[in-house]
Amino acid sequence: MSSVITVAPMPADEQETTTPAVEIRGLHKWYGAFEALGGVDLTVAAGERLVICGPSGSGKSTLIRTINALESFDEGEIRVDGIALTREPGTVEAVRQRVGMVFQQFNLFPHLTVLENCALPLRLVRGLPAPEARERALHYLAKVRIPEQADKFAAQLSGGQQQRVAIARALAMEPDLMLFDEPTSALDPEMVKEVLDAMVQLAAEGMTMVVVTHEMGFARQVADRVIFMDRGKIVEEGPPQTFFTHPREARTRAFLQQVLRVH
Repeated sequence: MSSVITVAPMPADEQETTTPAVEIRGLHKWYGAFEALGGVDLTVAAGERLVICGPSGSGKSTLIRTINALESFDEGEIRVDGIALTREPGTVEAVRQRVGMVFQQFNLFPHLTVLENCALPLRLVRGLPAPEARERALHYLAKVRIPEQADKFAAQLSGGQQQRVAIARALAMEPDLMLFDEPTSALDPEMVKEVLDAMVQLAAEGMTMVVVTHEMGFARQVADRVIFMDRGKIVEEGPPQTFFTHPREARTRAFLQQVLRVH
């Protein structure tokens, strides 16, 4: 992927003085006898762009879904912006007020226009009056560069355009943290770049982002840190300039050879 946008790393002193966006300690998750997460420890600094990669079934999607309680966990602790995530509805709601999420599938309402898809959550969840919800929705549609599609329905858009609508819908809630769960995996190859470009722009504006993806070009360009997971554990992590050129673990090297087609 090519882009002229430069994403600057977050200053080290900023990382040290602000409350972490996410703190995860000793996180375990089982599906019956299968351990999906095996004692994960992870801290995401405010303003950090973190990319998580790994093979299918490695636990990466499960991990980010626990951050906003879309998946429960069995042991450990998660804090989002200092709030301890428990099973209590109040803490779940408090965390979800701060977290936006974009999925593999676009999950747009087919009977609503693009604008209505973005404005409706603002009215129902944030309690905004209709004119203000509409104005904010249009603002974020412009941010992902599709304001001209506002009056169309999802079926009239390409997959890339639908995913950009999903990003705009999440951004319109003005979260502190954005989670992306393989946002380009359902797209045709020619549509991937337009979605990644929108995400690059978002990163350049300083949004805290945790992105599960196999798009290694995006990781090289945008990430402050890249994490490789396998079998429910973090195997390796580091800044992209060392993660891609000097991976320490044999399992990481094998994965990178496969996804980068290095022979």
